[in-house]
Amino acid sequence: MKNIISKIDELARYHNEVSPELVKAKDIKLGLRNPDGTGVVAGITSKGLVLGYERIPRKDGSGGYDVKPIPGRLLYCGYDAIELARQIQKEDRFGFEEIAYLLLTGELPCPDDLDTFCDTVAKKRALTRIERGILLQEAQNDNQMFALHAVVSHLSRCDPDPVSIEIEDVIDTCISLIAKMPTVVAYNYKAARYRKGDDLVMLRPDPKMSTAENFLYMLRGEKPTRDEALLFDLALMLHAEHGGGNNSTFAVRTVSSSGANTYMAICSGIASLSGHLHGGANEAVMMMVQSIKKNVQNWESRTQVRAYLEKILDRKAHDKAGKIYGMGHAVYTLSDPRCDILKEKALQIATKKEQIQELELMDLVAEIACELIRERKGQIVAPNVDYYSGFVYKVLGIPIDLFTPIFAMSRVVGWSAHRIEQIIQAKLIRPAYVNSLPREYVYVPLGERRPGEGPR
Repeated sequence: MKNIISKIDELARYHNEVSPELVKAKDIKLGLRNPDGTGVVAGITSKGLVLGYERIPRKDGSGGYDVKPIPGRLLYCGYDAIELARQIQKEDRFGFEEIAYLLLTGELPCPDDLDTFCDTVAKKRALTRIERGILLQEAQNDNQMFALHAVVSHLSRCDPDPVSIEIEDVIDTCISLIAKMPTVVAYNYKAARYRKGDDLVMLRPDPKMSTAENFLYMLRGEKPTRDEALLFDLALMLHAEHGGGNNSTFAVRTVSSSGANTYMAICSGIASLSGHLHGGANEAVMMMVQSIKKNVQNWESRTQVRAYLEKILDRKAHDKAGKIYGMGHAVYTLSDPRCDILKEKALQIATKKEQIQELELMDLVAEIACELIRERKGQIVAPNVDYYSGFVYKVLGIPIDLFTPIFAMSRVVGWSAHRIEQIIQAKLIRPAYVNSLPREYVYVPLGERRPGEGPR
């Protein structure tokens, strides 16, 4: 078995790797990216708009353009997402449900509509006996993303018409998943801990609490403070949507375009988010910070911190991947607009001396990392939202295993909004791939083939 796997691996690499020269010659937008790193426009949406650069037309008459970095902005259905979050927090209320309503409908709710929507979510939040049984039966994985994928997939067994793509049915299922996902994530973790010897306590969600309050309550076994819940609610609002081009949302739209049911479409988003290049970055950040704390003697020393970051970039320290995690973004350049507000609120709640010192260390690491990446690669980068979200979750006492599932239970709002939009647009997503082979090959009879002899 090992020999055939090695043989296939060798041949797969030989035939499937494509040279940069061939990509350029055939004008391929590898990864659906333009040569300047910007995304290829593959669709249209009213949900999220991510801005990190401007295209400036060249004056030489070539028709080309240059990319100008600008401070990042994020819009939800035409509204500045950061301003929405600030205003909602200023009014001292929870906003995740309001953001969900906005993304699903395209309009901010009036008080009566918001109350009705929140009541609907509250009624759908609790799992039925059958759904709890599915969770205990299916969530056999220590990997919380694997468990989440399994449970969401099998929730379709409790739906009387799971394959319907009628808009009203899709909307109802999406709202159910938005409501149930935090419960599933909390229960999955409890089930995993039970299998390791902890008591199994699954608290029913309280219909009088918000999504943020309920999740922390179900996870901890006690009601969180209002400041804690508001901070977590802020994180949920900031992660709810990020345009149609991010990997998981594009996956949901692609699967939705085929006519697949809502459960399968949402599971495709979960599957995408489980990849380390999309989800999981905040976990990687916190592990990197732990490595820095352990190996840098003076956290306030710019010289010592820079020296260790250089070792990380040189693949001589931490995980030796050569990456400073949490730096840079596919669209944002000068700044990620979600960072500042998240960091501000985190500082307010980080009351312990060690937490404040760690946050100050992270600020110093971010500053030096941006300088090093610009010096070495000529790239303008800034810390992204994942750089600080892990710290926020740590302050709230949330286990690192749940960082990515929390991302999913927030982003399911954006996935749902884009799924509905994709079904209404009713267009199968089917991009083209150019063949990399130089010619058509001639069939060689089995008896005439020789080891190591390629196609003829």
